[in-house]
Amino acid sequence: MRAVIDTGVLVSALIRRQGTTGEVLRLLRDGRFTAVYSTDILVEIVDMLGRPALRLKYHIEPDDISVLINLIRLRGDLVMPARKITKCRDPKDDKFLEAALAGSADCVISGDADLLDLALFEGIPILRPAEFLARV
Repeated sequence: MRAVIDTGVLVSALIRRQGTTGEVLRLLRDGRFTAVYSTDILVEIVDMLGRPALRLKYHIEPDDISVLINLIRLRGDLVMPARKITKCRDPKDDKFLEAALAGSADCVISGDADLLDLALFEGIPILRPAEFLARV
């Protein structure tokens, strides 16, 4: 299975490792699916996890960020979206749809209402983490 993982899911997985999002990350680590990602997605992950307030509040160390990025690179497929999408209410979320199309993803994993409200994008389902886990 090939899946695009929304940044919010990854941040949540680092904060709540025992939760549903943590299980998504464990499955990725175990090679149970391939993460489809773009450079824009990686940049957003590093930017969000590098914010001092978030790092201090949740005790996220620079090594945690490096390990996550290396895991995505190891268990993922870097895509270069050729098509610009303007479908999501929040334009910053269009990058996940672009990567999903470019990488022939089977789904997008998200907890973001702006993505979840789409439910399906050009045949690609947008799933909550628990829905994804039920399919893996």
